[in-house]
Amino acid sequence: MTNPSFLKSGLAIATLALALSACSGGGEVPAGHSSADRNEGHTSSSSGLPAGNVEHGKALASDGERSPTKQSCVSCHGAEGNAPIDPTYPRLAGQYHDYIAHSLQMYRDGDREHALMSSQAKNLNDQQIADLAAYFGSRDKDVQLRDLHGIH
Repeated sequence: MTNPSFLKSGLAIATLALALSACSGGGEVPAGHSSADRNEGHTSSSSGLPAGNVEHGKALASDGERSPTKQSCVSCHGAEGNAPIDPTYPRLAGQYHDYIAHSLQMYRDGDREHALMSSQAKNLNDQQIADLAAYFGSRDKDVQLRDLHGIH
C-alpha cells in the first residue's frame, strides 16, 4: 500500500525541482522584453538596449526640461537616486541596471502603469533608458535597498 503523505511530498519535491530548473538556465536566456522591443526584434541583451553611458544618464536624470511633467528623476528619487521624497518611491541608486531598464521600457510601452512614471517614461528612447539605467545602477546606495511591496 502506498503512503499518501509520501506521494504528496514526492509531488511537491518534483514540482519544486521543475520550477527551479525552469528558472535556472545558466543566465543565457534573456529576460522578457517590452512589447515595443519584441515588435522591433530586440533580443541582444536582457533589456534589448544599447550600452548605457553613465555621464549621459547623470545629465538626463537631472534634466526636467525634457520630461512631459518638467520634473527630473532626482526631483522625486533624490540626489543620485538615494533620497526619495516619499517613502513609497523606490531608491534607484545601486539598483540592478537591467531592472531599471526593464521598468522604464514597460512604463514607456504601457506594459506597466503608474500615474507619474508612465508619463515620465513615454518619450524616452532606448538610448536614454540605457543611459539612465547605467547611471542609477552605478551609484552607491546610502542605505540597503528594501522591498516596497505592501507598504500601503
